[in-house]
Amino acid sequence: MLYFMNDYSEGAHEKVLNALAKTNMEQHVGYGVDDITYEAAQLIKNRINKPDSDVHFLVTGTQTNAIAIAHFLRPYEAVIATDLGHISVHETGAIEATGHKIIEMESKDGLLTTEMIDAAVSKHADEHWVLPKLVYLSNATETGTIYTKSMLEDIRKTCDKYGLYLYLDGARLANALTCKDNDMTIEDIADITDAFSIGGTKNGILFGEALVITNSQLKGNMRFSIKQRGALLAKGRLLGVQFKALFEDDLYFEIAKHTNEMATILKNGILELGYELVTNPSTNLIFTVLPNSVHRKLSKLCYYEAEHPFDENNMEARFVTSWATPKEDVLELLRLLKELNE
Repeated sequence: MLYFMNDYSEGAHEKVLNALAKTNMEQHVGYGVDDITYEAAQLIKNRINKPDSDVHFLVTGTQTNAIAIAHFLRPYEAVIATDLGHISVHETGAIEATGHKIIEMESKDGLLTTEMIDAAVSKHADEHWVLPKLVYLSNATETGTIYTKSMLEDIRKTCDKYGLYLYLDGARLANALTCKDNDMTIEDIADITDAFSIGGTKNGILFGEALVITNSQLKGNMRFSIKQRGALLAKGRLLGVQFKALFEDDLYFEIAKHTNEMATILKNGILELGYELVTNPSTNLIFTVLPNSVHRKLSKLCYYEAEHPFDENNMEARFVTSWATPKEDVLELLRLLKELNE
């Protein structure tokens, strides 16, 4: 069976596993205040050129988003996001469970625009509504699209106009920053946002996300929020070891390049075969329209996501490449897509 279901099923990159094995029998203090975790945080601070930023390591993306947003907002404050955002559709109401409403704006490509922010703010006019206070973005988005620097700068200006925090979910940040359509650096992300996450789970480590906070107003007592919500890992060094391996030699970006290269080959091949794309992705999430007859045959030979009918004769299928996807598998998938549609 071929595997294009997601980008986190493989274990970890060899350098990450070697780092874990090398430090396996070392004894360190717990809860992320060990020397290795400190070094990992310093590497990230140096890489983003923000020595005064705070870096916290957590286990999952949902956990990171829920804790960050709960910590940043007062009980009556709300989040503006697209209706395709991860917090909107894939986190089981985790944000609402912390007491914060998500103001969902309809988007076909997963991108939030300044016009959407304007509309959300103008609709919530007084104390009878929740108060919009934070803008949530995903980069890359859940459809594989990305924000350009000018788009992010415009959103920043809009946030400043309304006094909103800007938070970026970077579960697939490495993919966004290494794709051919990107014009931003991770330093730009740090300059423009108030806080953002650096995803490791979907880019070469066993588990882990780094939460980076650059706005000093949001930093205070974050470890209290992390502990209260059960996310202060006793063996915190396991997160530190992995992120140190990712950022020592820019491994974080190098392995994401492979993910995008495989996705580009797959996307171009799908288009050459005459299949329709649902969106125009820049990264590794490729949504295409498969005839039902092709889907029935292909699903027995390849793992991929196809939960939603496109219409009565077609399925909407999602193919995902990862940092470990072999080129041979991409070419074999394209061969099957051609053969099964003849």
